[in-house]
Amino acid sequence: MSWVQPVRIPADVEQEDRIVGGFTARQVAILGGTGGFLYAAYLLVGDRMPLTLCAAIALPVGMLGVLLAIGRRGGMPLDRYLLSAIRHQRSPKSLTSAPEGIPPAPSWVAARSGQRPAPLRLPARGLTGDGLIDLGPDGVAAVAEVSTVSFALRTPDEQDALIAVFGRWLNSLSGPAQILVRAERVDLTETIATLVENAQGLPHPALTAAAHEHADFLANISARHDLLRRQVLLIIREPSTGANGRDAAAARALRRLEEAARLLSACGLTVRLLDSQATSALLASCFDPTAPPLPDGEFATPGEVITRGDRW
Repeated sequence: MSWVQPVRIPADVEQEDRIVGGFTARQVAILGGTGGFLYAAYLLVGDRMPLTLCAAIALPVGMLGVLLAIGRRGGMPLDRYLLSAIRHQRSPKSLTSAPEGIPPAPSWVAARSGQRPAPLRLPARGLTGDGLIDLGPDGVAAVAEVSTVSFALRTPDEQDALIAVFGRWLNSLSGPAQILVRAERVDLTETIATLVENAQGLPHPALTAAAHEHADFLANISARHDLLRRQVLLIIREPSTGANGRDAAAARALRRLEEAARLLSACGLTVRLLDSQATSALLASCFDPTAPPLPDGEFATPGEVITRGDRW
């Protein structure tokens, strides 16, 4: 008879393993490196200096090593936080879209001395006609919008069925996939205007009054609250290899997205591939998430010539 012993699995699956006395390998390396440095320094200068002076010098160094090992800032280990701060301080702050590089200023221009702008390196190189994101040497990515279902209102049997279908899709994955849940602002101005306009054609005065009351209710909510809506995105990425790697990667990404749509349809979910204009608007909104979304008529598609209609 075999006994099954339960094992605790942390909620954070990316949590580092603790190997010695509750410390991770990174913490052990920092503490061990600090102790080794202090021991080597004592062997070099310990015979030439008083013991109290050696202890006074070693105490701040040891405390710094302990802080770097166990300290955290904003949920991040202190050593990684300091490295990120140093990297941010040394990185250029002015970036511009120039894949070919920043040319030097002409000699006849009285340019001010200072840090020059650096090229803006983005993982997305462009968009294809069917809305796929070109990642350059990293392949392509397909972005689809997924509808949602109410899990809490389902019966236990229905919940088990939804989990089983979702598990089958996870087990069928043959490449990288990302589920992104984002929130964006909602502007009800057009909805309210359409509701008021259509209320005039309703067949009964009571329906017209109810439509106006609902429009006032929506306007009151918009004035008092910042309305948000959640958007669930499924991103499928495929690497490109070989001479015809980009086209093959695009075909694989679309095929995997169709398979996901077929499997997730059993959960009542709808998977819709974003076209080129919707993907462009999505990427633009990522640069300024707090800004309201641009109207469809005011957003240029990739390769479209932007003209100005006003006369000078």
